[in-house]
Amino acid sequence: MRSGKELILASKPYAKELPIRSWWCLGSTIAVLAGLASVFFFGLPWFALVPLSILTGLVLVRLFIIYHDYMHGTILRKSKVAKFIMHFFGLFALSAPDIWKHTHDDHHKNNSNSTGFAKGSFPLMTTEEFARASFFKRLEYRVIRHPLTILFGYFTTFFFDMSLRPFLTNPKAHYRSGLAILLHACLAVGIALISVQAYLFGMLIPMIVAGSLGSYLFYAQHNFPTVKRRHGKDWDYVHAALNSSSFMRMWRVMHWFTGNIGYHHVHHLNAKIPFYRLPEAMAAIEELQNNPATSLNPIEVGRCLRLKLWDPQSERLLTFREAKLANRAA
Repeated sequence: MRSGKELILASKPYAKELPIRSWWCLGSTIAVLAGLASVFFFGLPWFALVPLSILTGLVLVRLFIIYHDYMHGTILRKSKVAKFIMHFFGLFALSAPDIWKHTHDDHHKNNSNSTGFAKGSFPLMTTEEFARASFFKRLEYRVIRHPLTILFGYFTTFFFDMSLRPFLTNPKAHYRSGLAILLHACLAVGIALISVQAYLFGMLIPMIVAGSLGSYLFYAQHNFPTVKRRHGKDWDYVHAALNSSSFMRMWRVMHWFTGNIGYHHVHHLNAKIPFYRLPEAMAAIEELQNNPATSLNPIEVGRCLRLKLWDPQSERLLTFREAKLANRAA
């Protein structure tokens, strides 16, 4: 096992963008999305529109990962055209560029370094912190980590947490979040005026699908049964990348839709690796091939969603029931 510094150095050859491939990924994804979007204005029957609507939501996830890489400065960072496209998409996706970059950069710098309500990630309390918390703080914690909150991430994570709350908290500093809400609402109303069917199947359902999957991926990438965490002075960047970030096993087609974000431990080791080179880096670096993993298998999804509290004694995530039993035993 190479040292953390050696692993970061080993990853650097893959942290080089292939501009033609970046443009192809962006252009082809937008083209697929535009083609799907046009279908919803043709008056097709609902049983044909539902699968197309879900497919559109999956393509939105892919475009969001491309946006995510752009905001890391990993791809197309010098292009003014890409900047316009990505910033427009960020506003449409209710993830204003300034809010997203600030919270997501903080998440990378402090991946699994603390417990409680951290920026850019789902909150995670220890069993002791939860026991000492007030009723309302425990209620807030339960609500944020509830499966329904993740399922309706379009409304909870993106509309409320990423857009409405920052704007209401500081309108002057976060005016772009207000602009995102305005742009999103104008597009929704404009489409609905042309065709209610196009709005329902071409925007609302795809956004719900994308918000749900996106929220779950972000949750499960750091909340899974075999996660290992270190805090404070014991924290280490590379250890957090390899042990506090999961590899999510998927079919190849789902890796395409999710922009390879399932190779999350590789991404956290070096965020400058373009999403299309993450599998290449994992295949080349042996230390990245046996890391904690999960999947989209419904059973594993259920296991991840049940995890609620970090137990410092057993050094693992517990369900509320397990934490309650452990507290009684103590």
